[in-house]
Amino acid sequence: MSDIQHLLDNNRRWAAEIDRTRPGFFAGLAKLQAPEYLWIGCADSRVPANEIIGLDPGGVFVHRNIANVVVPTDLNCLSVLQYAVDVLMVKHVLVVGHYGCGGVRAALDGTRVGLADNWLQHVRDIAHRHRSRLTAEPDDERRADLLCELNAVEQATHVCETTIVRDAWERGQEVRVHAWVYRLNNGLARETGFNAGSAAEFARLRQHGVPGLTA
Repeated sequence: MSDIQHLLDNNRRWAAEIDRTRPGFFAGLAKLQAPEYLWIGCADSRVPANEIIGLDPGGVFVHRNIANVVVPTDLNCLSVLQYAVDVLMVKHVLVVGHYGCGGVRAALDGTRVGLADNWLQHVRDIAHRHRSRLTAEPDDERRADLLCELNAVEQATHVCETTIVRDAWERGQEVRVHAWVYRLNNGLARETGFNAGSAAEFARLRQHGVPGLTA
């Protein structure tokens, strides 16, 4: 017997319970994928997209990686974004970081983790650009929280800068980009203040910055 047989057993119990309490759920799910939301989040196992925002499977399209980074050369992420915007016609892109992120902490502290160090260079670059703001924060935990917020905003900015989103806005498609941060110890997500649904709104954010980055 497989040492992960319990996972298959859990799956069968879960499917049977859903079928009992919500007859036809799986049949309906198999016919259509029409989410309104794309979630770009961290791969951390403690941050489940559907559960956090209270949606069933099929309600949110999901891309996850270490530290919820959006890189203009990452064809994996861009392919997900393009499919979500151009094919699924999602109305909201949620870039969601989380407090206590190990990747952000490693980038802040300079901790070596292996191959992922190359990926986390993107977060270290953000920390370098905001070095004066981060070093002005005397509390170590608060400093890490601030970098989580700054990282979420930076990655949402990258989403808005893609040709995918810019082209959607140019043709008048409704797509709004948000930067959120999730707190593990209470299960609550919060807005950072980054919220752009057009090129003009994005330009204003770029000009005036995002107010109220406080945890």
